[in-house]
Amino acid sequence: MLTALPLPALFRLGELFGFCAWLILPHYRRLAFHNISIAFADGKSARDRRRLVRRHFERLGANLLCSLKIGVMPIEQIAARTEIENLDAVHRHLREKRPVVVILSHLGNWELFSQLFPKLVGYARNSTIYQKLGNRLIDEHVRKLRARAGVEMFDRKEGFQKPIELLRAGGVIGILSDQHAGDQGLWVPFFGKLASTTPLPALLAKRTGAALVAMGLYTQGVARWRIVVEPALDTTNESVESLTARSNEIIAAQIRRAPEDWFWVHNRWKTPRPNFLLNRYKRGVYLRDAMENLKPFRILIRTSNWLGDAVMSAPAVRAIKRGRPDAHVTIVSPANLVPIWKLIPEVDEIIALKNKSLFHAVRSIERARNFDVAVLFPNSLRAALEVWLSDVPRRVGYRGHSRAWLLNQIVRDRRKHGPLEHQSLRYLRLASEIGADLNSVGEAVCFPRDANSVPYSDSKGDVDLATAPLALCPGAEYGPAKRWLPERFSEVTSAISAEQGAKWILFGTAKDAKVGEQIATALGDNCVNRIGLTTVEQLIAELRACRLLLTNDTGTMHLAALLGVPTVSIFGSTEPALTGPLGQNNVVLRHHVECSPCFLRECPIDFRCMKAVSVEEVRDAVMSILRGKSAS
Repeated sequence: MLTALPLPALFRLGELFGFCAWLILPHYRRLAFHNISIAFADGKSARDRRRLVRRHFERLGANLLCSLKIGVMPIEQIAARTEIENLDAVHRHLREKRPVVVILSHLGNWELFSQLFPKLVGYARNSTIYQKLGNRLIDEHVRKLRARAGVEMFDRKEGFQKPIELLRAGGVIGILSDQHAGDQGLWVPFFGKLASTTPLPALLAKRTGAALVAMGLYTQGVARWRIVVEPALDTTNESVESLTARSNEIIAAQIRRAPEDWFWVHNRWKTPRPNFLLNRYKRGVYLRDAMENLKPFRILIRTSNWLGDAVMSAPAVRAIKRGRPDAHVTIVSPANLVPIWKLIPEVDEIIALKNKSLFHAVRSIERARNFDVAVLFPNSLRAALEVWLSDVPRRVGYRGHSRAWLLNQIVRDRRKHGPLEHQSLRYLRLASEIGADLNSVGEAVCFPRDANSVPYSDSKGDVDLATAPLALCPGAEYGPAKRWLPERFSEVTSAISAEQGAKWILFGTAKDAKVGEQIATALGDNCVNRIGLTTVEQLIAELRACRLLLTNDTGTMHLAALLGVPTVSIFGSTEPALTGPLGQNNVVLRHHVECSPCFLRECPIDFRCMKAVSVEEVRDAVMSILRGKSAS
């Protein structure tokens, strides 16, 4: 019934159908707006982009209905409605017995190519590499339409030997090159944002010596079109990767000339699953200019609310940042831990949560720029709710706490049997599951002891280890079961001060004030008591200027390890294989008794695990570091 209408009437009817689709298909309307915003955010206002989306739907509807009519029209009538520019460039190559690979795109009424080209260059075999469509009826219709015009169809799944033979015989092959190419594609910029792109046109051209020619098809008016043949690309000294990048640049330039003509409802910049970091992809990333200004791939990382856990997740954050050159990492962290993340050079932006309100967290995330993915380090329902309510499209994390319905990429927990896994490895496994390369993580565990690397440190230059004070953290936020006896801390610190003339600085929270006073009294003038008096920012600056830290299993222990400060750590109710300090020059003292690790806040019996750690062995461990002996 539609093909009975004149072509101009069908074009107008298609515009009306497209307008109706724009009204009733909000998902595709949002997708088109998202894609147009990627391409034209710097050059068009939001109002202009919305107007372009509507015009695109109308133009798409018009060309779609016209393609039905074109499928039954005589070729001569189709040619009468189509202008062609620079076709001599194709004729010249074919007459010289040189095959031609044509770079095509979903621009205008792209099915016109398959109808007209066999007529225009009928003296050469015409073909295309074809990927079966999901809808069986549409797939059958498209194949019949192209076969009617004399186009040979090669199924992509059957390999490329037959297309290569056709080209070596002097034929022409057209390839739609602007679709998301999945895991087999080469990641190159398209409108400045990395997109998986097929390298097939460049591969075939290099393999067969074919000319590589791009063509664009534009809608000129009501049921009228124009085909423009671009100058052939010089393939002589160009790699496949470079030619693929140039192909994307040409297609982007064609789209800029007539943006309403391109197929914006295709998810061109699709986030791949599961590896949206690009280290492991077969063809990898190619940038023609190493300093190419890429539009960022925005990664939101929700980190732990605890100091120690936050520090242990730092290697995973660094690995994620290194996973792709366009990665922009934003950390969501409680405000008191923001100074920790300022230490990590791979962190581009920090969202500070100033209170415990869920809606405050959601508003803070929404006020930031749109994110492509969110990676959740905490295993809590609350963390998943924050990113789900913020409408982040990809949400990655472990399943726990009944939150699987809030995630759309779930990382499986490690099987429980087997050796214990350090908490940092749990974070790194999450990073690995999304494609991070963990080979370089070891070098990213801690910082060198250069005070200039701490942006807000009062120290200048390297720390003078000969005169630097020693640090002591005698408390533990988790509970009394993690705290070595205060009187033993007093004995150790007093003995070392007497032998070395060392000064001690006490660190901890306000809850540790009573213990701090007891130790400070024993040390007298050899002690500065900073317990309960430092912010995290001040703790970083002061701790970094110390020779070493003597501590229980605390967040301060992990912070010292991150800063490259040697530690002597006393463990009892907890397990160093799970939460021990990372990096080198750390001594862990722990006696494994029959009830440890119990992970209790308070010891229900006789505190035997902590009592088993003697004053002498703690003193010896501290002195081994002060004397420069290697610690393990």
